[in-house]
Amino acid sequence: MGSTWGNHIKISIFGESHGNGIGVVMDGFPAGHCCDMEFIRSELARRAPGQSSLTTGRREGDQPEILSGMLTDPASGELTTTGAPICIVIRNTDTRSGDYENLRTVPRPSHSDFTGQLRYQGYNDIRGGGHFSGRLTAPMVFAGALCKDYLRKKYEIEIGSHIYQIGEVKDSTFDLTSISDTQLKELQKAAFPVLDPESEGKMKEIVDHARRELDSVGGVIECAATGVAAGIGSPMFSNVESRIASILYGVPAVKGVEFGLGFEMAEKRGSEVNDCYVKNGNNIETRTNYNGGIAGGITTGMPIVVRAAIKPTPSISRGQTTLNLKTGQEELLEIHGRHDPCIAMRAPVVIESAVALAMLDLCLEAWGYAPV
Repeated sequence: MGSTWGNHIKISIFGESHGNGIGVVMDGFPAGHCCDMEFIRSELARRAPGQSSLTTGRREGDQPEILSGMLTDPASGELTTTGAPICIVIRNTDTRSGDYENLRTVPRPSHSDFTGQLRYQGYNDIRGGGHFSGRLTAPMVFAGALCKDYLRKKYEIEIGSHIYQIGEVKDSTFDLTSISDTQLKELQKAAFPVLDPESEGKMKEIVDHARRELDSVGGVIECAATGVAAGIGSPMFSNVESRIASILYGVPAVKGVEFGLGFEMAEKRGSEVNDCYVKNGNNIETRTNYNGGIAGGITTGMPIVVRAAIKPTPSISRGQTTLNLKTGQEELLEIHGRHDPCIAMRAPVVIESAVALAMLDLCLEAWGYAPV
């Protein structure tokens, strides 16, 4: 099962949505890092379910239990990484497994019920989606928060995001050339991170309308990383875009990734979207940043900007036609259980975590290991 990712930082995510717990093993994280557990817990809280009527009613505390790789330093009293593999587990406490018993026979449209059974000959845990569930993003957020903390302290790299789109409602976009650390930190603290406050009400209305119609709606998260030095990455198959995209596509429900202007570039001419170089004091920058901080697969020193498209939740309460795998006949499926009408609302911190993991992996490749 392909649940391990990374070159210099390797993560392996384990567990199932309705199993005893979920967790992550991180191999290669630098020793001597004083962990800001308050920050890590606040990041987990951003992702946690059950916080409003517009998210799933499942309630999980998402408290990480550290099994290895961290010790309290006797001199400083700080929880510090040891250099050994870090392993944490998050216990599942609010499960209703009976809601999923019939899905082996009548699989949900656009879900992993059918494909998962094919791949694992029916031995997969189907409860709550099992290992395919968005619940598995909680340990990814722990790993990403640890990386964000390290990137901030060691390299002065900041990562933040906002909900750019839900349904047909769009927020403002980042100014590609002038994204500040302060702006990204404020977005991390926001309960509903948007750049234009007027977008929030319109987006929530779209989600509530879908919920009342027993349906769901998709969205887009725009994420930025500031403070990234120029010259990180490699061409061809180890470029910055491919490394970031590879882990973003590991986030359940992500169906599209673009950098800078992304697909909009297809409508433009080179003279409109070429990022021309300029001198700014002792630094070389680009006047624009249409390429999202990456050229030739290598960082330019400008902010990295990436968007991830999140599909509508496939588990909806509205009746849908699907195939009964035993009878071979089509039949109406009405899905029970607790599901988000819009996954994108809880996705910003997950997308940030994925980008943080990719950036630390790239930074360690560029500069090696050194204490914070």
